[in-house]
Amino acid sequence: MTDYLILIVAAFAGGVLNTIAGGGTFLTFPALVFVGVPPVMANATATFMALPGYLAGAAGFRGEMKSWGKRSMIRLTIVATIGGGSGAILLSISSNEAFSTFVPFLLLAATLIFTYGDRIRAWAASHSRDVKPEGAVGIFLVALYGGYFNGGLGIVFLALFTMWGMSNIHLMNGLKLWASGTIAVISFFVFAKSGLLDWEKALIMMVAGTVGGYLGAPLARALPIHRVKQFISLVGFVMTAVFFARLVL
Repeated sequence: MTDYLILIVAAFAGGVLNTIAGGGTFLTFPALVFVGVPPVMANATATFMALPGYLAGAAGFRGEMKSWGKRSMIRLTIVATIGGGSGAILLSISSNEAFSTFVPFLLLAATLIFTYGDRIRAWAASHSRDVKPEGAVGIFLVALYGGYFNGGLGIVFLALFTMWGMSNIHLMNGLKLWASGTIAVISFFVFAKSGLLDWEKALIMMVAGTVGGYLGAPLARALPIHRVKQFISLVGFVMTAVFFARLVL
């Protein structure tokens, strides 16, 4: 019962954070590992439980995405599916020991991406002329990362779109959520076939995360975003330190 309480609280809080500023993975993935779920399965389960939030969020931006064009949407979907599937397959053949070695570095990378997301986007904007718009290679590489490890995925997508020269944040958020949802869908099929999903925990966390995401909307309007981001960054760095300690000890 204590384990499930931990997972419900982590999923609920993660849903709230995702609605406000992102970073819910910093809570959901460590919580699953803490209650004894093997690292590879914990990562797969955390990705699956985020799926409804991605698709629901993308639906909210469907008007903006229509302006991008059907051909471009199909291209994004196909490349994200291939990249995300490749990353998920890579995770499915990874041992828990090997993945555990990478986890602290992945968490650190995700935390740094989250913490310095604005600077990353500013850098991307300054180099936007150097990148071919709608480049398939960029989508594939980001999707590959997302299929293997979901942390910080949205910010990386936003940076990529900025490098393409895009500036409509609502369109960018819609595409980010749609691409993330596409990756989560193909990853779900890979993980389910590989037996990497803890279904009971995933469904409980999915419900709690959805409720948290819904209730996070009024908080997003009331709380100072920069303070929330500082808190999420702190959580990310603490979790990174914990997993580095687990690796060393």
